[in-house]
Amino acid sequence: MEENRLLIKGGRVIDPANNLDEVTDILVEGALIAKVSKNIRGCDKIIDASGKLVIPGLVDMHVHLREPGREDKEDILSGTNAALHGGVTSLLAMPNTSPAIDSSFVVGILKDAIERSARANVFICGAITKAREGKEMAEIDKFKGQGVIAISDDGSSIDSEEIMSDALRLAKKYKILPICHCEDNKISPRGVVNAGFTSTRLGLRGITNESEYKRIERDIKLAEKLDAALHIAHVSTKESVDVISRAKKRGVRVSCETAPHYFSLDDSFVLSYDANFKMNPPLRSKEDMLAVREGLSSGVIDVIASDHAPHTENEKDIEFERAEFGVTGLETELSVAITHLINNKILGWTELVRKISLNPSRLLGIDKGTLGVGKDADITVIDFNKEWVVKKEEFLSKSGNSAFLGNKLQGLVEYTICAGKVYKWNS
Repeated sequence: MEENRLLIKGGRVIDPANNLDEVTDILVEGALIAKVSKNIRGCDKIIDASGKLVIPGLVDMHVHLREPGREDKEDILSGTNAALHGGVTSLLAMPNTSPAIDSSFVVGILKDAIERSARANVFICGAITKAREGKEMAEIDKFKGQGVIAISDDGSSIDSEEIMSDALRLAKKYKILPICHCEDNKISPRGVVNAGFTSTRLGLRGITNESEYKRIERDIKLAEKLDAALHIAHVSTKESVDVISRAKKRGVRVSCETAPHYFSLDDSFVLSYDANFKMNPPLRSKEDMLAVREGLSSGVIDVIASDHAPHTENEKDIEFERAEFGVTGLETELSVAITHLINNKILGWTELVRKISLNPSRLLGIDKGTLGVGKDADITVIDFNKEWVVKKEEFLSKSGNSAFLGNKLQGLVEYTICAGKVYKWNS
């Protein structure tokens, strides 16, 4: 039987791993890339990518799939469908589920669900502590053998320096990436929005920049002492960018990510009392937003990740203080990046692809983020000139709590190819 063959023809192919940015063809055979060359012929199944961008499938290293336990918000099937719709072919499932991914038993449950339902590549991030309570270590020693590639108590920061140091040691020993949610709740207890003019005007409790960057300073200090790797999640403040920049210059093995809402929105959007602008960390000042952009441009910030956090309507469409933190992002992250980073010349295409695909792959130690011959055929084809309006009813996610509803964005995913299987969108 002839192997399934697909030709992606005449697109602008951008592959930072191979220093490639040119109009060329890609031949896919089965689940792998067989050839990258001009004028490939002899294939019946063709995607005409003329005038389009062809890039490695996005690798999103910060996604909340909610399974097990909160499948009313999202599950593996709906979450991976949403991922593919946004051009994401690989993602890291974060551990703040119900129960948390804190034991080999729960990892097994999640692996079964992934095997049964996932459309995209799903990798697992285990919890650092039991129930993510910061008190007792999770079964990190068993995680590596189950294929867990990162650990985090995301949504919660670990207050104990002793436990955080132990986590960094174990992560180093087992060669898995520690991802830190950096927030000192003692500094900003029960805050719901950025501390400043907006919080004062709305009469809401504020979350200071200090609560983020002081915890980043502490975690970097611990990692530096142990010569351990450390990845900082969802960087949102100017001071955080500065702290990480100084650490990198000292040779600390620190990397970091930000999310699209932190480089495209500021806390003035919260004046609407719309809980779709409520996330943790919160939207910050315009000065912070511009500093995050500068961090992306300078290379201090390594990765763009969605921090996709789906919630039901009755968890969001309530009083702002009572509403859950978090917004969806899988289906908008690429277009938000094109609209706010490419169009504003903050990043070029190669730099963007590096941050949304290659860098997260390398940090996580997975063989993704490239269009090299022999690699997995995980490919995204984008009409980068196409504008579209974000509508809740067009999401494939179960949840519609997006910070970009009603926005006109540029750049539309036309095809997502995952392990050679073609998904056509927006036809």
